Amino acid sequence: MDLSYNEKIRLIEKMTEYVTPHRKQLFEQVIEFRTRHVTIVLENIFQPHNASAVLRSCDLTGIQDVHIIENYNTYTVNQDVALGASKWLSIMKYNSTDDNTPDTYASLRKRGYKIVATTPHLKSVSPDEIGLEKKIALVFGTELTGLTPYAIENADEYMQIPMVGFTESYNISVSAALSLYTITQRLHRSEINWRLTPDEKVDITLQWLRNTINKSEVLEKELLNKIITKI
Repeated sequence: MDLSYNEKIRLIEKMTEYVTPHRKQLFEQVIEFRTRHVTIVLENIFQPHNASAVLRSCDLTGIQDVHIIENYNTYTVNQDVALGASKWLSIMKYNSTDDNTPDTYASLRKRGYKIVATTPHLKSVSPDEIGLEKKIALVFGTELTGLTPYAIENADEYMQIPMVGFTESYNISVSAALSLYTITQRLHRSEINWRLTPDEKVDITLQWLRNTINKSEVLEKELLNKIITKI
């Protein structure tokens, strides 16, 4: 059922009666720092520990959307590492063909994102330097082989975290955490309109309530019947 904005607001008001005051306050605080100005793309990540740690970093830095490309690896989450982060995020998987990276890139560009491949490159910039005026999608690959040639060759820009040690690279979970912390802190200090729209806040809050309340489908149906009847 397609609900109007006002119907969703009323539904949220009713559903929040079934969560604790602390959880309600937490929802209101967290939603103000959620953003879709930056999103994460994970290509062929299969290590459960690292995959889960990336989700946790996304949640803690306010990144709402995660795009997962499953070309030949299935993305699995270790809940002990993720600590439930996956239920607070909007996760989109691309796995309809043998090579889903082109479709993912096309979808992101339709949404207005600049594709940023996180890989060593002659033209790489650091998280401190990358332009943030336009929405950016940070693309991470596997630790063993990195991003696929297509993902690199068809990116709009390249980003690398500066390193001064002997080891060749950070692992993906550390790279994501460092990148997201630096970039979101820059966004918060900027005048860029990085926050969610009112419609987005409502939709995400409603999804959080659905993920939190036991048997939320039954409750939502009952509440909607009452709300629509009063209209």
